[in-house]
Amino acid sequence: MDKTITIEPLGFPWKTSDPFLFCAFHHDNYPKGNGQFGPSDTLQGRNLRQDFSGKDGWSMYHGTKVPGFPAHPHCGFETITIAEKGMVDHSDSLGAAGRFGNGDVQWMTAGKGVQHSEMFPLVEDTKENELLLFQIWLNLPKNKKKVPPFFKMLWKEDIPAIYLENNTEIKLIAGSYKNKTALSPAPESWASQTGSEVAIWIIKSAPHSSFTLPKVNEGTNRSLYFYKGEKVEIAKTSVNVNLRVHIHSYDEITIKNTGGEAHFLLLQGKPLEEPVVQQGPFVSNSKEGIIEAIRDFQATEYGGWPWPNKDQVHDKSKGRFALYPNGEKTYK
Repeated sequence: MDKTITIEPLGFPWKTSDPFLFCAFHHDNYPKGNGQFGPSDTLQGRNLRQDFSGKDGWSMYHGTKVPGFPAHPHCGFETITIAEKGMVDHSDSLGAAGRFGNGDVQWMTAGKGVQHSEMFPLVEDTKENELLLFQIWLNLPKNKKKVPPFFKMLWKEDIPAIYLENNTEIKLIAGSYKNKTALSPAPESWASQTGSEVAIWIIKSAPHSSFTLPKVNEGTNRSLYFYKGEKVEIAKTSVNVNLRVHIHSYDEITIKNTGGEAHFLLLQGKPLEEPVVQQGPFVSNSKEGIIEAIRDFQATEYGGWPWPNKDQVHDKSKGRFALYPNGEKTYK
């Protein structure tokens, strides 16, 4: 194996490198909806509230009627949720809400603390509901750990993409490629800082084609997650699907697709090189910081929960939309 790369299984969650903390990949083939955003199939035999079984090709996760993740706290980092297929209903303790999916991305800075729920409403009652979603946790620098919470939508119509001559597509969630640059990240994000080299790309490589990852500055971490396809060749090494390739070289790297269409997630960034202390959804630079964050949540619930249900879903008549804490609304 070429020493410029390290290869390991994807697992769950996917292993990441500084400045990233975590990457969850969800691919569920849900059945038809039951008219109330839940599955039409029986839930018997599932460990509801902790269903990560993948039984029959799908999980309920922490949901009991609708799959997803009811209200839970975060602080000290950011979540970047890429909903390639299926829908997500967002609600939070700031009073913000939204429904997004089928190519949309939500970028949320948890900062000093926020509660949110992420439910996966099965909006289709006459056909199956496929969900393909990434949730990436990007760390915040020490001096940004307690910034006010913030979220923005990157709607699929606005997300730039590069289409190479060989029909390979590179979708730019963060970072630049050739002559295109992604939409602005959240303002307090490490990704917004000059020199961070943060890049988050979804790559769809055409059969028997190739693409090149450009040169980066020394010290930048790069991981390529090969989650769908057959085989590719990287640095003269044959790589099978369902593997993470950590790239140690800072030079250009060419990926040759030796099989059918191949799908990748790229996570890249200059490391923060700061201590990370994590307890579940709380991230700090010290144990004392974690204790403080938990006490703060116990005392304030990060503003409380303004919605009727912890597993809040939005009206069936709503399409894709975002409601921001200041009352601003966006519809798609």
